[in-house]
Amino acid sequence: MKHSLQLRLSQHLTLTPQLQQSIRLLQLSTLELNQEIEKFLQDNPLLEREDGLREEPAVPPQPGSADFTPAAAPATAGDNEADATANDTHGSPDTGGFEEDYSHGGTRDDNDEAEYPQVAAEAQSLREHLISQLSLTQIPDHDQRLVTLLIDSLDDDGYLHQDLAELIELLPAELNIEIEDLQVALRHLQNLDPPGVGARNLGECLKLQLDTLAATTPYRTHALEIVNHHLDALAARDFLKLKKLLHCEDAVLRGVKNLITSLNPRPGASFSSGDTRYIVPDVIVKKVKGVWLAALNPDAMPKLRINRLYADILQRNRDAGHQQLAGQLQEARWLIKNVQQRFDTILRVSQAIVDRQRHFFEHGEVAMRPLVLREIADTLDLHESTVSRVTTQKFMFTPRGIYELKYFFGSHVTTDTGGSASSTAIRALIKQLVSAENGKKPLSDSQISEILGQQGIVVARRTVAKYRESMQILPVNLRKSL
Repeated sequence: MKHSLQLRLSQHLTLTPQLQQSIRLLQLSTLELNQEIEKFLQDNPLLEREDGLREEPAVPPQPGSADFTPAAAPATAGDNEADATANDTHGSPDTGGFEEDYSHGGTRDDNDEAEYPQVAAEAQSLREHLISQLSLTQIPDHDQRLVTLLIDSLDDDGYLHQDLAELIELLPAELNIEIEDLQVALRHLQNLDPPGVGARNLGECLKLQLDTLAATTPYRTHALEIVNHHLDALAARDFLKLKKLLHCEDAVLRGVKNLITSLNPRPGASFSSGDTRYIVPDVIVKKVKGVWLAALNPDAMPKLRINRLYADILQRNRDAGHQQLAGQLQEARWLIKNVQQRFDTILRVSQAIVDRQRHFFEHGEVAMRPLVLREIADTLDLHESTVSRVTTQKFMFTPRGIYELKYFFGSHVTTDTGGSASSTAIRALIKQLVSAENGKKPLSDSQISEILGQQGIVVARRTVAKYRESMQILPVNLRKSL
């Protein structure tokens, strides 16, 4: 076969690095976006925050160096930096063209508390709380070590789920620890605060708390009988069976139930060190002159700019040695543009959602209308996948609370008039019906379906059950009260 050169023309789509970055930033949450920007700030010296201190080079430009220029850099619009150049140490009026923000050391007042911000004390853990009490007891050292072993075996709620026989197998045989020794240590542990700690099940936990109450406490005897033998019947709300077992009336059983429910089923939960995570909303919705408007949250928007010092160096030295800085300058510009485009897209989508769900902001969840991603995409001339990225992990602050943008989208259910109702509105109606029902005769799923049908919303019983379970509402037999 003879070799030859051929010229062919073809068309294909290519995702440029700038477009790839734009898509990636669009799907990030606010926290993830800030983490991504921090990486860029560390790797790219031409990028800086407007609201932070500008980082200067470790060695400032010196006279005679390639990076030094005697001309003053012109101030751009929006900069808050001074236009005057600094004098040198000998009083010369012209020392350089760059403004440098250096922190000068000075005298500090040792009594100035502003230099030492207050730091919240670390919360005491359950183990530390129990060990501190154990150190004050008069029990032998041998028993203290066994109690410490049991403390280390507790879960976050203060329960001891591991069997004592299993614990003995984990101990060295030469210690000669018997099961009776661990039982004594367990009794010492269960006498510590909080009441109920060291229990092996819920019934024992409630019993330990009832034992700490005075013998004259009303309904204490019946409560001990229930937690020891009939806790399953109470959980199933089989009040008729409980009245027969306790030989009591409704008023007494109601008092017993209130006493048991006032106990703490998780005595160690208050000592768990769970970090509180806060949501920073991307959009704030307010009603202005009768119109609901969406605006970007300025606290969620990173304020970025090009570092003027390095940009001026690059502008005055365009030789081959500064190609890396030129590439970083272009990357910084891309990032600033893509971040701005990200927030502009979030605002456009948010305003379109607000326009279609304005009845929700006026009347609440029952007024939510059906909405799908395609409707917003067609209105804003965006791709449906773009709207999906915008509405994921982006939050909106409204007078009714903070909601994820995806919350305002939902499937629809056909009504008997030919219209449609949002699944969110149906859930709100079910919640209203359950909250207003008679506790002695709660509504079944079939009854809720019939009531919704009378309001023109055709919903099957199994659909009502699905919505009820999604809201963690108990079935009818478990909602019954005395």
